[in-house]
Amino acid sequence: MDTFAVILVLVAAVLHATWNAIIKIDDDRLVSMAVIIGTTGLISPILLLFGPVPAGESWPYIVLSALLNNVYFLFLIEAYRVGDLSHAYPLARGSAPIMVAGGAALFAGEYLGGRELAGVAIVSGGIMGLMFFGGSSLKGGWRSIVYPLATGLMIAAYTVVDGIGVRLSGSPAGYIGWLFILSALPIATIALARRRRGVVGILRGNWRYPLLGGCLNLGSYGLAIWALNLGAMAHVSALRETSVIIAAFIGAFLLKEPLGLHRVLASVVVAFGVLLIVGIF
Repeated sequence: MDTFAVILVLVAAVLHATWNAIIKIDDDRLVSMAVIIGTTGLISPILLLFGPVPAGESWPYIVLSALLNNVYFLFLIEAYRVGDLSHAYPLARGSAPIMVAGGAALFAGEYLGGRELAGVAIVSGGIMGLMFFGGSSLKGGWRSIVYPLATGLMIAAYTVVDGIGVRLSGSPAGYIGWLFILSALPIATIALARRRRGVVGILRGNWRYPLLGGCLNLGSYGLAIWALNLGAMAHVSALRETSVIIAAFIGAFLLKEPLGLHRVLASVVVAFGVLLIVGIF
């Protein structure tokens, strides 16, 4: 995998972990996510200044990706509602790279070699392994499995769609800008309809965190989509999901959560998978 693409995705992973930590500290995740995604939508037109209008062939992918992103938001919120965060988050994020590998092969003819596929599988396994050690329980029954896996499926779906779409666009900046503009509308509408006072309260009060989260989200997925234009989709997905490990360390050092030996071991496993993907082993 190209070194520049690796750097882009790893920076995206750090940004993704950081803005998810912002959501984690708020009790009303629908409002927090809507304000952050809405903020992203408000600042993303800046990107339209750095590239031409995306080619016509890419517009169906932009619209489809915006819809898939909003389904992902709703599935993620539901996964957090019915299950523990320490269970839902690793299962959702860890299952996605394997699905992306299958989707990229099926829809884009993008096949991985044995070493690369092993690296993706190891990264996914290391991330999902975190859910067995967090003291979490399946208090939501079957929904504690189905909703995180559905979330992972949406992540995989919009990753493959964006991988194909950005390559057709001829304008990564334009593609990213329009995608974020369209993605913000549905989730913001839903949040305003359900929690109008909560949204207004955040905007009137502590608006700095949503603004920061919106900027971080724009940088996070914007860089990931740029990388999708440069490298294999499964590679990008696996490297981006290392944000789960980064988030664990953010939680330990900034939120004073216990780190635990299991998170250290999972980090080692994920790091080994990353090294396989980038071709060091």
